[in-house]
Amino acid sequence: MDISDILDNYIKILEGARPPRFKNIDLTERVNKALEILKSCTLCERACEIDRTAGEKGECRVGMDLRVASAFDHMGEEFFFIPSYTIFFASCTFHCLFCQNSDLSQVSDVDIFPAMTPLDLARLIDQHGYCKNMNFVGGEPTPYLPFILETLTHVKSSLPVVWNSNFYMSRQSMALLKGLVDVYLSDFKYGNDACAKRLSGIDNYFEIVGCNHLLACDDTELVIRHLVLPNHFECCTKPVFDFIAEHMKDRAVVNVMDQYRPCYRADKCEDINRRLKPEEFREAVDYAEKLGLVYIT
Repeated sequence: MDISDILDNYIKILEGARPPRFKNIDLTERVNKALEILKSCTLCERACEIDRTAGEKGECRVGMDLRVASAFDHMGEEFFFIPSYTIFFASCTFHCLFCQNSDLSQVSDVDIFPAMTPLDLARLIDQHGYCKNMNFVGGEPTPYLPFILETLTHVKSSLPVVWNSNFYMSRQSMALLKGLVDVYLSDFKYGNDACAKRLSGIDNYFEIVGCNHLLACDDTELVIRHLVLPNHFECCTKPVFDFIAEHMKDRAVVNVMDQYRPCYRADKCEDINRRLKPEEFREAVDYAEKLGLVYIT
């Protein structure tokens, strides 16, 4: 399939060809369901099952407040998203040794960032209604899902919703997002569980993230980012691309990314303690081409 064919629908959605889907959802019901989950939190597949409403904090260290590290008109996203009003939430459900946003995702105390109410965030979003979308990212937005849903109850502007995530959401969270997100923007890192465990501290990665990609693709438009890691073509890039080719070849755009640099604690891992070589990136792009993926670089 020609990339212009699949991108045409994305561009139309992001330029207002249809009303944002959240405008047609009973958000109050979803907010209540999401808040109920916090009493034994399973918003992500870490399934900490702690009572966040009682002040307990799980692996993500997020409590009962919106903690926004930064929010701005982002001009560095994929071309069809920009300008994107991008909201970076503090903390993450992953602990990636090569995290490029570790100053906001891997902090031990999320409360160092100012608390914000859903109404506060909605007003900020409305002030940036000239952007093409509101882009919920991090860190990771999943721990904040109940408060993001509540934010949308206050949003007056008609910006589409971009859910920019590591895709380790639980089935409950995916159900809360269904029919609400306009474009999913995923980060499909690993092609196996061993690399995910060693580099991000995550269990059962491929099954969970793979399943969520299928659910997202069946729901609406999907853009999949794959950051090519040095020395990880056979174990990660090939299996990820094979999965996409088998299940969503003509239904998702793949961004093959060469921006890897050894950040945070990557120097402790021999396989990823250097930048990506041009020939490694070329190998990844050639494989995407061979499989017939709809891809950009």
